[in-house]
Parts: sequence; structure tokens; C-alpha cells
Amino acid sequence: MTTRVALVTGGTGGIGTAICKKLADQGHKVATNYRSEEKAKAWQAQMKADGYDFALVKGDVTSPDEAEAMVREVEKTLGPIDILVNNAGITRDGTFHKMSAAQWGDVINTNLNSVFNVTRPVIEGMRGRKWGRIIQISSINGLKGQYGQANYAAAKAGMHGFTISLARENAKLGITVNTVSPGYVATDMVMAVPEEVRAKIAADIPTGRLGKPEEIAYAVAFLVDEQAAWITGSNLDINGGHHMGW
Repeated sequence: MTTRVALVTGGTGGIGTAICKKLADQGHKVATNYRSEEKAKAWQAQMKADGYDFALVKGDVTSPDEAEAMVREVEKTLGPIDILVNNAGITRDGTFHKMSAAQWGDVINTNLNSVFNVTRPVIEGMRGRKWGRIIQISSINGLKGQYGQANYAAAKAGMHGFTISLARENAKLGITVNTVSPGYVATDMVMAVPEEVRAKIAADIPTGRLGKPEEIAYAVAFLVDEQAAWITGSNLDINGGHHMGW
């Protein structure tokens, strides 16, 4: 397989780490961004202990200027970016009638506006080279909604709207654009939820368990593959049957 340069935003989180590893296992050179240098360096050291050498680039994806500088630094360090995984995300939960403008804005900026901020400086290069893979990591809650997550659900649904429009614009140029929508995955954040709450969530999933970060990463690797060239504008639900549609 051809070795390409991949940028994964939010790569130091649970799902992000699994995606970085899987892309590296495919033979790609992988970079991710960070805001907290101390946390990022600790993550990088752990990855090296696991046998992975990822490039770390400082960059706040909510800032167009910082996002572009981040992209240029990756290009300078590793080469042109042919694979982009927009994975960065946060939650600021609360029922809408009590939600503050800051709660709304923080989530929209980090989960949705970041997709524009990072993709915009990458897309021209992909168009020029006539090859690219862009993948948004959305969420089951962008499809079915969730109590207390109007901000999060809106941002995650918006990610797929972005996907299908960008897919149409770039399909003839060898660039595919897709969305992956995970259900409840056993990341550190989810595992910090009380066990009885997690048990109730798992009981509502037909497979009877939470997902694994590696299962989400497998889907990303599938869409990145050279042979996935005819898959574009799609959303891949990975939720153990928790939410089904067509």
C-alpha cells in the first residue's frame, strides 16, 4: 500500500489514539494536534513505548489561523496531507432551556467549525494531487438526538451535512469524503460513568456491550483504503445496533 501522510485531529483521545495506531499499522505517517503540551508529551512517550512514532503539532482547531498553521507544519514535517480525520470533539451538556451561549458556542466551535478550519487548508492540495480521503467522526447522537445534548447533536449532524456537500464537489477529483458515527464506545470518558449507568446503556444495545475504540479505527482504515474509492458521501453507523436507519 502507498504510504501517505495522515492528520488526525483530537488524536490523543481514546478513539483518536486507536485511529492513529490503525493508520500507522497501514503504513501511513501520522500526525495529530495538541493544546496542552504536557499531556501531549506524555501521550507521545506512551505511544513510543507501544512502538508508534507520531508527529505532534500544536494547534487549536477552533481557530482558523492556528488550524492553517498546524496544517502547514505537518506538511513541512511529513509532507502533503492526503488523509484527514476530523475527530476533535467535546461535550458541554445541559438541557437547552438552561444552556448558556458559551456551552453552545464551545461545542459548535470545537466539533463543527473545526471541520471547516482544518479541511479548508488541506483541500486545495488534495484537489491538485487528485487524491484524498476526508473522514468526519460524528456520533449516534447526531442521528437520533440525546437529552441534554442539543449543542452536541446539532454539531454532529452538521458534520454529515458538510460531508455530503464536500463529497459532491470533489468526487471527480479522486477525493472521497465520508462520515463515521460511533455509538457508545468504551473510552476513558465513558468508563468514568458509574457502572450501573454503563450497564443500562449496554442493556439497550442489541450486541449487549459498548464498542471498542479499535472498532471505530477499523472503519476509518477501511474508508482510507485505496479500494474504497467508490465510497463517498456515506455515513457508516457503528453502534452495535443501538440505532438503525437506512
